[in-house]
Amino acid sequence: MKEQVNQSHSSAWVIQTWLSFLISISVTSIGIFYMPVDPWVKAFMGMGLLFSVGSTVSLTKTQRDLHESTRMISKLEEAKLEKILAEHNHHTL
Repeated sequence: MKEQVNQSHSSAWVIQTWLSFLISISVTSIGIFYMPVDPWVKAFMGMGLLFSVGSTVSLTKTQRDLHESTRMISKLEEAKLEKILAEHNHHTL
């Protein structure tokens, strides 16, 4: 069976994604806080920001899980095929 190669992200990429996330949430939150509108509008905007972040995390996790499940099915199918080929080669020898 083939050895699975895990592609790891570089530390620079991980740092950049975290910084991007934290800066975008911080700047948007500061913008909402200082917006010259009624408090209920700020609360609505803040709630929208929180729901957007939460739904993005859920969507990302769901997509990753779907991708990993197809990889697992492919691994199982590959293992079955290798077993059949090994049995066939054993019988022909």
